[in-house]
Amino acid sequence: HPNVSQGCQGGCATCSDYNGCLSCKPRLFFVLERIGMKQIGVCLSSCPSGYYGTRYPDINKCAKCKADCDTCFTRNFCTKCKSGFYLYSGKCLEKCPDGLEANNHTMECTSIVHCETSEWSPWSPCMKKGKTCGFKRGNEVRVREIIQHPSARGNPCPATTESRKCIVQRKRCQKEGK
Repeated sequence: HPNVSQGCQGGCATCSDYNGCLSCKPRLFFVLERIGMKQIGVCLSSCPSGYYGTRYPDINKCAKCKADCDTCFTRNFCTKCKSGFYLYSGKCLEKCPDGLEANNHTMECTSIVHCETSEWSPWSPCMKKGKTCGFKRGNEVRVREIIQHPSARGNPCPATTESRKCIVQRKRCQKEGK
């Protein structure tokens, strides 16, 4: 063919002045790039965003991902969704399935995480104004730690401190220095 050349640029094995690359050197991927109304063939070491690579014995091609997908592994397995979609099991969804929540930072559907707390500590000694003597009625306190903070739709954490009134056998405070 008179327009086909073997002395091509940029990884092309065969090319034409009008269509760019027609075939690629080994291991490179063939992809059509649109320039205005015209499409030209180019050869790349990896496929551009929005495309995935397939290797065949005669040619390696870049094929387009689904419309809602930004990057993909195959046509039906997305690895990053376009804006406004959430990734879940290789699919791009407008809203997450029941039991999952949309993570707006990663744009993925993730499991709902509920708050978890430790067991309550033992009750503190009965005290009043920071002292354990010189009174009859006081308060005792117990605490628990948050082990797991909840996700956006998870159950919130309960109180981590409790106090209750207590009564003690009145005892006198020892004078300091004795």
